[in-house]
Amino acid sequence: MSVARTVFGQFRKIAVVSSIVLFAGCYFAPYFANRAAGGGTDTAEGEQHDVPYNVNDSFLLTQDVLRGEGVLFEVKPDDKLVTLWKDADTGAGILSSIVGVHPQYRYEIDVVPNGDRSSRIIVNVRTEDISDQDLDKYKAGTRLNLFGKIDQLAAKFPPSGGTPKEGGVNYALLPNEDLKALARRVTGNEDNWRQIAEDNGLKSPTDAVNLPSVWIRNALLSEPKKEAPTDN
Repeated sequence: MSVARTVFGQFRKIAVVSSIVLFAGCYFAPYFANRAAGGGTDTAEGEQHDVPYNVNDSFLLTQDVLRGEGVLFEVKPDDKLVTLWKDADTGAGILSSIVGVHPQYRYEIDVVPNGDRSSRIIVNVRTEDISDQDLDKYKAGTRLNLFGKIDQLAAKFPPSGGTPKEGGVNYALLPNEDLKALARRVTGNEDNWRQIAEDNGLKSPTDAVNLPSVWIRNALLSEPKKEAPTDN
C-alpha cells in the first residue's frame, strides 16, 4: 500500500511539473516568437521628402497635415515633431499581453534646411513589438501618404515664404539654368541675378535649383536690354 502511495505521489509530482513546463511554454512562446521575428523596440528605415519651402513653412505644413489626419503630436525644439504612441492594427493577443507584448508605433519627424529656400522633411517610424516584416506598412508614406498630402496642401494654400506676390512675375528655370542665365534670358542683363537672388532670399546663382519658380520684379523686366556687342 505504501509503495502504491509512493508511486502515485511521484506520478502526481511529474504531472504537476509537466503542466507547469507546458503552461510556461504557452505563456512565453508568443514573447520569444515575437522577438525572433524582430519584435521589440526598433526604428524602421527613415523616409525623406524635399520641398521648395523654408523650414518654418514646411514645419507648419507637416503639422497641418497631421492635425487633418487626427494624429496627435508634441512639438519639440529644433523643428522636431513626435507623435503619440498608437496601437498597431493587430493586437498582441491574450498570452502576448500577459508577457508584456504591446504592438505600437509613433513617428519622429525632423525638418532641416536644404538650401536657403528649400527644406527636407525626415520621418522615422519607431515601433515596439512589431515584427520587421511588418515595418513598411507603418511608415508615414504608406500609412498616411504624409508627403503626398503635404504637397497637396501646399498646392492649395502655397506658403508665402516671404516672396512678394505682386509687382512681378514668377519664372520657372529651364534645365541646367542658374540665376545668371535666367536674368540674362528674361531681363537681358546677367548682372540682375543679384537683385533676383535678394528678392527670393537666395545667396548664389545656383541656390534656385530646387525652386519651382523664381519671382522677378517688374522693374527688372522693364529695363532696356543690353545690345549684343558688334564688331566694327
